[in-house]
Amino acid sequence: MKNTSAALTEAIYYVLLALQEPMHGYGIMQKTSTMSNGRLILSAGTLYGAISNLLDKGWILPCGESSDTDGRRKMYQITDKGQEILLAELERLEELVENGKTIIKR
Repeated sequence: MKNTSAALTEAIYYVLLALQEPMHGYGIMQKTSTMSNGRLILSAGTLYGAISNLLDKGWILPCGESSDTDGRRKMYQITDKGQEILLAELERLEELVENGKTIIKR
């Protein structure tokens, strides 16, 4: 599968990756930090800007609310289109790494 669209930002990539299971915003922030070993810390503004963008593109959908000690939190899930975009980006990144390894001889 070839992705002819522009590369995803790191934040968008990690949000889509985190949403392999339904999750609320704070959970996405925690998951992206964990996946990147603390290298990527999403601010609330960055996260909710990304979520708004992904909702507009139809790559994620709201999927209800979760109850917790702080009240209700909106949950999100990746769509089939979002999964397709994520897989295409993974393929693109793998190509970058392989080309780098070949040229640098690692």
